[in-house]
Amino acid sequence: MDGDCFQATECHVSGHRHHPGGYLVSGSSISASDRRRGRRLVQLYAGLVLYGASSALLVAAGLGLEPWNVLHQGLAELTGLSIGVVSIVVGAAVLLLWIPLRQRPGLGTVSNVFVVGLAMDGTLALLPDARSLAVRVPLLLAGIVLNGMATGLYIAARFGPGPRDGLMTGLHRRTGRSIRLMRTGVEVAVVVTGFVLGGTIGVGTVLYAVSIGPLAQAFLRVFAVSPAAAGSTVVAGATPERVILRP
Repeated sequence: MDGDCFQATECHVSGHRHHPGGYLVSGSSISASDRRRGRRLVQLYAGLVLYGASSALLVAAGLGLEPWNVLHQGLAELTGLSIGVVSIVVGAAVLLLWIPLRQRPGLGTVSNVFVVGLAMDGTLALLPDARSLAVRVPLLLAGIVLNGMATGLYIAARFGPGPRDGLMTGLHRRTGRSIRLMRTGVEVAVVVTGFVLGGTIGVGTVLYAVSIGPLAQAFLRVFAVSPAAAGSTVVAGATPERVILRP
């Protein structure tokens, strides 16, 4: 019915429904919070897919991997499984360690376990063999920058930390030790184990270690979502932004 809407919570105008603070659409309304949630979901899955793709670029470059993928590659060499499948298995195993640490997973946590590994294997299947340094060096640099972008997208979405990051923050809460110490201890153990099993350590590993923090922080500011969007039933609590969360 056409007419004026005074203080009613909703009204119909020429067959359209209007909600205060929303948008006039036919038969339904999209609130600002719905739009923010939609943006956050897009950021979450775009970040996870890009993270897997960036990891694949580092694998293809063959000049050194980020810590956890050194382990994944070593286990892949040992088992004959693809590095993406190993990433999924390790992620699921790490997630089980959240139980005694009393960590609560979110949508991003569970999605992380599967999406990153699948995206990594899918990207590797499309990439040609890189043999010359003229190709491998650009792949390495592109992989690191893309990884920083993916990290910013994923964290800014605020759907819960990745399983490996939750392990570190959980250890921090349970032991009282600093996050930096927990992260360093875990990642040194991961790198050493992966290297012994055949994972690749090189200049790329060092370059990644010194650049991922600044890159991720810069992209966090670019992709930040307003705090009003952070309240959600699928968010696993607050994620400390001082920790660069990596799947």
